[in-house]
Amino acid sequence: MRYREGGSLDTSAVQDRRGSGRGFGGGRGVAVGGGGLGIAGLVVFVLIQLLGGGGGEAGSALSGLQGLGQGEQADNSALEQACDDSGDANTSVDCAMVANIESIQDFWGTALGADYVPTQTVFFSGQVQTSCGGATSGSGPFYCPADQEVYIDLSFFDQLQQQFGAEGGLFVNAYVVAHEYGHHVQNLLGTNRLVTPGESGPASGTVRLELQADCYAGAWANHAETVPDDSGRPLIAEITQDDIDRALDAAARIGDDFIQQNLGSGTVDQDAFTHGSSEQRQKWFMTGYETGDPRRCDTFATDDLG
Repeated sequence: MRYREGGSLDTSAVQDRRGSGRGFGGGRGVAVGGGGLGIAGLVVFVLIQLLGGGGGEAGSALSGLQGLGQGEQADNSALEQACDDSGDANTSVDCAMVANIESIQDFWGTALGADYVPTQTVFFSGQVQTSCGGATSGSGPFYCPADQEVYIDLSFFDQLQQQFGAEGGLFVNAYVVAHEYGHHVQNLLGTNRLVTPGESGPASGTVRLELQADCYAGAWANHAETVPDDSGRPLIAEITQDDIDRALDAAARIGDDFIQQNLGSGTVDQDAFTHGSSEQRQKWFMTGYETGDPRRCDTFATDDLG
């Protein structure tokens, strides 16, 4: 994966909370929604539908927790200094993530038009307070529908290689964050409401939600080399077949079956699936990538999830 040289990067869609006071505060959120690419089988996410719309009793209870948690401050000054040229993304994971986020949101802004509402990604280290409650690095990347923000400890990318055995690389990192923004799109479109909280199983709504987010990530990847930034030129100059192969490798290693067998009990229990099998995750990423059409990502309208 290669990023364009000589362009600018917009860090305004990132809250860099690394190095801040990371107390958990008094959060009343009961769960983290979205699930993302976390360690399925080791960390369980419960999707609370009411959190998605910010309404009802749950939304009211969480309204005081929007934005930074207790003791937390966002400081983007170092990020802005380090990522003043889009070419910095070729050598810096931080800057690459900034470029990915900008490209992904530019894509969805075009695909959904006025229905797309931009949001932010929070970089944190160790633990973080969200409007869905406290979370740690062990949660993996996730999306909180209550504050409509993506959260990620960038050390997850090292964990993906060291613990899961993934090949890794800049495009794998981009796939991870594109998946999380897929959850944001689902929240905006109301897809969350199709899922029964706590549901699991190979054909469950929870699995369908995750596979759709994989497909959405693939759809963005299809357009990544042509999505223009504010200058009218794409930030991402090249995605190679090796990049796609690495993403498929990562998708295989975060499938429920792979994790249960290799990082869990050693046996596969399909009734406990929350993210989909390795084969399913690969299939739906490729569905999005090969078609480039988010409309082909309707995992809720098919009996064949792969």
